Amino acid sequence: MESKFRTTELSNPEFESNNLRFITVKTPNLKGRGDICVFVPPMKNLKDIPIVTLLHGVYGSAWIWAHKAGVHFTALKMMELGILKPMVIAMPSDGLWGDGSAYLPHNSKNFENWIVEDVNNAIIENIDCTSTKSDLFISGLSMGGYGALRLGAKHPETYSAISGHSSITDITQMHLFVEEDEALYTEKEQTETSVLDMILSNKNNLPPTRFDCGKDDLLIEHNRKLHNQLIAQKIPHVYEEFEGAHEWPYWQEHIKKSLLFFNNINT
Repeated sequence: MESKFRTTELSNPEFESNNLRFITVKTPNLKGRGDICVFVPPMKNLKDIPIVTLLHGVYGSAWIWAHKAGVHFTALKMMELGILKPMVIAMPSDGLWGDGSAYLPHNSKNFENWIVEDVNNAIIENIDCTSTKSDLFISGLSMGGYGALRLGAKHPETYSAISGHSSITDITQMHLFVEEDEALYTEKEQTETSVLDMILSNKNNLPPTRFDCGKDDLLIEHNRKLHNQLIAQKIPHVYEEFEGAHEWPYWQEHIKKSLLFFNNINT
């Protein structure tokens, strides 16, 4: 299979630990290189297993879900208990623009296509237990929740299910976290930056969708508003609230919800 990337660097198994691999590819979408941290289940004879893309929030990068939430340990334990089928977890950087790219196309780089196209291609090319037959899921936290909800709704032909944690629901909320001017993120069509509008534009093809938020999170009212708007529009979805704030202990615990949600999707 011919690679879709001019250059690819893959970590050496001799030096890898805890079932984590690292991939760096050069892509026109980033006008440079992008990193992906990958959890690969250690079970034998795996084939065509699902790929979960897990997006980080502002300030983070490809390493952060593994090394601030231990998601690879969580997933492996669930698999060993038999409550989660084997799945690869792809944890890409957001493209490393400013405090956060918001996974949108802007400033001459396409951070959206980096996630929707490049990340999946890089995994399929380099991780033997995946293939073009693998089901694709997407989740994330905060800015990554925004990315997951928006990209999952925009690309229903790509993703089989969507989940968000403590999600930004519109680009107008990015100012709560970043120093960059909000205008730098704006696309030609403003509806392109609203989760609600993206969901409504694809409501007839929307993949199974869930999202949750901590009751003490600074984004809780935005998540409640989105939930109520989806109810008013009769858009099927799952919304949950739990104790907690906009913090890693919350995401470390509730990423299990996403994994189990994806696990139960029949494709």
